[in-house]
Amino acid sequence: MQEAGRRRIFDIIQIGYDEDWPSRAFDLTLMLMILINLFIAVYATFDSSEPYMGILGMIELATVVLFAVEYGLRIWTAEYLYPGLSGKKAILKYMTSFNGIIDMLAFLPYFLPFFFPTGVVAFRMFRVVRIFRLFRVNAYYDALNVIGDVIHSKKDQILSSIFIILVLMTASSLCMYSLEHEAQPEVFQNAFSGFWWAVSTLLTVGYGDIYPITIPGRIFGIIITFLGVGMVAIPTGILSAGFVEQYTRMKSLKDYSMETNIRFVRLEIQENHPWRGQKVSELCLPPGLLIAVIQRMGEVVVPRGDSVIMKGDYVVLGAEGYQDELGITLKEITLKEHHPWVNQMIRDLDISRQTLIVMVHRNEKLLIPDGGLRLETGDMILMYTKKNYRDMQTLEI
Repeated sequence: MQEAGRRRIFDIIQIGYDEDWPSRAFDLTLMLMILINLFIAVYATFDSSEPYMGILGMIELATVVLFAVEYGLRIWTAEYLYPGLSGKKAILKYMTSFNGIIDMLAFLPYFLPFFFPTGVVAFRMFRVVRIFRLFRVNAYYDALNVIGDVIHSKKDQILSSIFIILVLMTASSLCMYSLEHEAQPEVFQNAFSGFWWAVSTLLTVGYGDIYPITIPGRIFGIIITFLGVGMVAIPTGILSAGFVEQYTRMKSLKDYSMETNIRFVRLEIQENHPWRGQKVSELCLPPGLLIAVIQRMGEVVVPRGDSVIMKGDYVVLGAEGYQDELGITLKEITLKEHHPWVNQMIRDLDISRQTLIVMVHRNEKLLIPDGGLRLETGDMILMYTKKNYRDMQTLEI
């Protein structure tokens, strides 16, 4: 019972589905706490907030405590997030992951000043870290995930363009220092002064606090200004192209899914599985069958030809759904808690005579059903039917 309860808590604190109302309620509550903390951080900067600081502080403390409790629950259920790792390794994996660090920063800076009292300025710096909680919002909106996907896919090009800009800044700062140091030594005192001018010029900021006065310096400044416009446009163009590619890919996938009925099945790779240690390109798959994704330690890996399949992987196979001219199709349905079929025998189900239960997948075992088989929560049922039921869906990953 304790293990089942911990598994249920894990399901609740993860991003929920529409039919799982406790998980969705948790998501909405967490979102509300993030927005409340953001409101308190902003409103506290106004003079009118002074009379309400007491109650605002209590609300903030309550929400921060809830963040800490949530972090503890995620550590407690980390082994379900990384099923291929042991308990301690799964906890360490979560705590050192990006999401784990953001979860910790959601509450830890609030308590640090009590243990490290270093003054009001440091305390305010800790409070600024609360903005990291906004990164938690990214998990609840797919549109925001596109930004992370684009930056990750274009990271090599972005880093290359940033490196070119830094080289240009360094070179231009040294040249401007050589041209302007004698004319205004108090302004261009060293190469760092030239670097500050290069940053404000190349990034088209132009603060006006430092500028050339000699004719060669002004000519060089004009050249650097034109180069700055082009250099800054490079990362912008890379990101713009990345967004276009990402949305085009998403639209193509959406259109393709509307045209064909793709079915998926998940296969666990165990110690003695023949695919263990092989590359995807080396697998002999039947025509029409492909490897869609690979689940590895809680992460989704897009398979390439040189991707090696490892022990503990879950390989998701995809194929076009079966359908003939009579309209007979194969459908999958996963029984969740409170489903009307749970604890019912197959012979007692209120289904059409044109429907036949072909197979029941339960606890990594395949069962050939008969009329006396009692269905349980978590069963995945493969049905041969002419009807389409509202609750039938592909296998959830």
